[in-house]
Order: sequence, then structure tokens, then C-alpha cells
Amino acid sequence: MNRSTRLALACGLPLLAAVPAATSFGQTEAAAPYTVVETGRSFTRLQDAVDAIGEGNGTIRFASLRFSDCAVQSKGEITYQAEVPGQSVLDGKACEDKAALVLRGRGARIEGLVFANIRVPDKNGAGVRLEHGNLSVSQAWFRDSEQGLLSGEDPQGTILIDKSTFTRLGTCEGSGCAHSLYIGNYGALTVTRSRFEAGTGGHYVKSRAARVEVLNSSFDDSAGRGTNYMIDLPEGATGRIAGNWFVQGRDKENYSAFIAVAAEHRSHPSTGLTVEGNNARFAPGIDRHSAFVADWSGEPLKLGDNALGTGLASFEKR
Repeated sequence: MNRSTRLALACGLPLLAAVPAATSFGQTEAAAPYTVVETGRSFTRLQDAVDAIGEGNGTIRFASLRFSDCAVQSKGEITYQAEVPGQSVLDGKACEDKAALVLRGRGARIEGLVFANIRVPDKNGAGVRLEHGNLSVSQAWFRDSEQGLLSGEDPQGTILIDKSTFTRLGTCEGSGCAHSLYIGNYGALTVTRSRFEAGTGGHYVKSRAARVEVLNSSFDDSAGRGTNYMIDLPEGATGRIAGNWFVQGRDKENYSAFIAVAAEHRSHPSTGLTVEGNNARFAPGIDRHSAFVADWSGEPLKLGDNALGTGLASFEKR
């Protein structure tokens, strides 16, 4: 059993099935791999399936294939669902030089898809670019791209992420940094039972949402390269960070804190932000000092019991 398998089992996370190496899909194939469940119609191009749902509600089921394809959803409410979780991969293609899925409709759900190898000229290539509307993600895997999931601003919107994995994401090679998960000024972000690992730059979670819940997830930075904070709330936030497991690795752009609150602005209140029941430490063989929570807000946070390794201060005011 390898280390990633042990981590998944320890955190109660799903093990995503490997995609058969020989399966792929191009525009010339005869089979139609996208099916709109409600009508039974099948499509060769993902954009055609999205357009067929239009302003309505619908589910697009993906065959177990590796796709060089992408789509833009500008209306309606769509569920993007893998027939077998972990075996449908959107690989290497971005629409509008943004993402494999560009979402600006009423809402979307993503179930069991894999997003891989997304890169664009401005270094913000993402598996998903959410520009408007609510989003729910479950059993998804974002890997080997410049960003995993990137959002714009929708102060009334909510984002829910559950049982998902973010691997080898992030870069600071562009005009600014890209991150594993980067949420703009949304109403609320909730991350549960998910895994962040082996970042390649930026932060693992950067969120400008007014309310944040990060629960029962793991942040394994032991194989990270040039990474920063595990969780960055640059404009402040209320909510709860609890039941998580954090390991900070050696190769850091910034190792001064694991969790940062209001380091850029104080746009949202942070009073009562609760951080409790977490386990945090450095990877074996690392001898340094850092703060578990660094706070620029000056507001009263609620720090409960957290199990901290040697060299970690529980709180620093900055």
C-alpha cells in the first residue's frame, strides 16, 4: 500500500479509479460519449450537450474516456457526471483560454470527473473557472494544472466541495500566483473530506468568500515545491476550520504561517472565526518555527484545542 493510499484511507477519502491508459476520445470517433440523461440524446462534443440543455436543468453523463474537450455554460443548471467516478478525464484543453469547464449559468454540479494538465498563456489554466452561480463538487480530482478551481465574484453564491482531491497545482510564474483552490468574493465556501497535496506554488486554499468552512480535510505539503500558506483568507472571513490534518514541507516560498487571516484587506468581519480540533506539524526532519494561525484582522478569533508539533506557535498577531 503506497503513501497516498494510506492517506486516503486515514482521512476517509475515496480512492479514484485509474483511467485505462488506452482510452481516449477525439472529434473523429463514431461513438458519442456525452449523454443528456433526461432526454437520452447523445453528443460527440461537450459544448453541444451543454447547449442542448440551454436554459433548463439537466445532467450530462460522461463515458469512461480521456477527452481533449471543454465547454462554456452560460445559462441553465447542469450536472456534469462521470458514469464511473474517476474514469472520465478532461485533459489538456481549455475554453476561452480559461478552463476545461467555464461556468456562468444559474448553477452547476460536478460529480466524479478528473481535470488534468490545463495550461493557458496567462498561467491561470484551471479545471473549472466559475464566473457566476452556485457550484457543488464531489469526488472530483484536479491535478497537474496551473489552478484546480478558480472563481470570480458572486456575493450571493455558494460553493460546496466534498470528497475531492487537489494534486500538483499552483504556480507563481504569471503576473500573480495561481493556487490549488482560489475563490473570489463569494458568499460562502465549504470544503469537506477533501485532500490537498504536493502543491507547485501559491496557496493550497485561497478564499475571499465572506464565510468559510474547511472541515475534516488533509493538507499534505511534504512533497510541495515553492508553496505558501495552507489556507489563506486574505480579506478576512467568519466560519470554522476544524478537524483537519496539516503537514508543512521543506520547499516553501513562505513558511511563516499555516493559516493566514486578513493579510491583504479587512473586507469581511473575522470575529468568531473558529479554528479547533486540527492536527498540524512539520514534515519529518524539518527544524523551523512558524505560526499555526497568523492574524492581521485584529478581531477576536476563537482558537480551540489544536494538536501542534514542535516549533509551531498556536497564534501570532501581525
